[in-house]
Amino acid sequence: MPKVLIADSLSPRAVEIFRERGIEADVKTGLKPEELKAIIGNYDGLAVRSSTKVTKDLLAEARHLKVVGRAGIGVDNVDVPAATARGVVVMNTPFGNAITTAEHAIAMMFALARQVPAADRSTQGGKWEKTRFMGTEVTGKTLGIIGCGNIGTIVADRALGLKMKVIAYDPYLSLERAQSLGVEKVELDTLFQRADFISLHTPLTDATKNIINAKAIGRMRKGVRIINCARGGLLVEEDVKAGLESGTIAGVGLDVFPVEPPKSSPLFGRDDVVCTPHLGASTSEAQENVALQVAEQISDFLLTGAVVNAVNMPSVSAEDAPKLRPYMTLAKNIGSFIGQLATCEIKAVRIEYEGHAAKLNAKPLTACVLTGLLAPQLETVNMVNAPILARERNIAVTEIQHDRAVDYQTLIRVTVDCEDRPRRVAGSLLGNDRPRVVEIDEIAIEAEFAPHTLYIRNQDKPGFVGNLGRTLGDSGINIATFHMGRIETGGDAICLVLVDQPLSDIVLGKVRGLPHVVKARLLTF
Repeated sequence: MPKVLIADSLSPRAVEIFRERGIEADVKTGLKPEELKAIIGNYDGLAVRSSTKVTKDLLAEARHLKVVGRAGIGVDNVDVPAATARGVVVMNTPFGNAITTAEHAIAMMFALARQVPAADRSTQGGKWEKTRFMGTEVTGKTLGIIGCGNIGTIVADRALGLKMKVIAYDPYLSLERAQSLGVEKVELDTLFQRADFISLHTPLTDATKNIINAKAIGRMRKGVRIINCARGGLLVEEDVKAGLESGTIAGVGLDVFPVEPPKSSPLFGRDDVVCTPHLGASTSEAQENVALQVAEQISDFLLTGAVVNAVNMPSVSAEDAPKLRPYMTLAKNIGSFIGQLATCEIKAVRIEYEGHAAKLNAKPLTACVLTGLLAPQLETVNMVNAPILARERNIAVTEIQHDRAVDYQTLIRVTVDCEDRPRRVAGSLLGNDRPRVVEIDEIAIEAEFAPHTLYIRNQDKPGFVGNLGRTLGDSGINIATFHMGRIETGGDAICLVLVDQPLSDIVLGKVRGLPHVVKARLLTF
């Protein structure tokens, strides 16, 4: 039975979901790092919020860990590269609190437009300063959204409902998608020049860090108001303070900070700055949603192999996982076949998908090919880290999905460029669920992938089969099935002998010494 550790406070319903799905769930919150390291090796899954730090040191102790689920969007508290290197899937829940965070951004916009917090403090202090708190309407104003993903899209929808003009900067937003949302896609400089309000909804990356700085502020229109409910490192606080003092910026709403909780900030203590303690996802509905979502995602992965909302590997839905499983097995076996034969340095891998396979999500299949290919060299390789490991070894990976008539209903062909010569293996599915190898280096042959497979490259000469059968029989090796293919009579041939037990080095040496044998290896699948 899989075991999951819930290290941060989640809804009790999340625990129920794990147990209903047949997964043992332990709730141990508030653990110190050393306490967590002492027990993490006992778990297959780890569910966290933002408090628990999933560090490289912690992952080093997580011998059985397969998945980390973050109940929320940001994974700043998870060392994703370290998790990927160890083959651990990292998932987040980007949809569970999207509405809540978007609504908080809209609330911040209204708070800035009408100076609600400062007016509240003044009124409760016994003053009546109506002329001091002259606000501005949002109707007809231009909202500039930086990052039009899940949350940014919802903010845009709400702003359009408020009769605002919405412009958006997002390198990944297509013109067609922008038109369907009712927003205008613009370049960043254009957004700065036109926006009355700017709302940030982008992850913190090298490209977005400090995106709101002195240079950017210098291009903004006078009286702009800026809202950040995304990540603290998106703006330079000292530059924003200077913008407020110069009058370029009329107000700033901050729900996030570079260091949380912040001990101090150059923006604190100002009436034109509204701050909240990272409340973007803090509604009862959102907390329940992300807790249930992370429990379902971890359960699906541990029980079916479904990968949803992973930040470090391709997604495989719960519906697609059963359909993909035989193809994934086939892909891994083909990669393993070549990986066990290729003793030279691999330069490039070309993976071709034909027939039914060409219509599937190729990313997880390619990851399986690379897993099988690298497994003979690396003990810890799996679907998560295989693409990274291939890239680190400068292995060029190419995917080709063919739309053409083929001899097989489905076919996956893998070609590996080695220093000496290319190697090629193709496979198909028999009955949609039984993997078969159907081609080796352009030689047609059909055989299953068995735990003990004797691979022989030989010359097609009389007496070879008899000598081989006699040698194996005299050594007490029972032949399960025998498959042979050749290019032409008397030419190069390949023989696959599926045997019931592994061959010792002595027996394998005898096979290699037989007449007409060019190469012999024992493969395992």
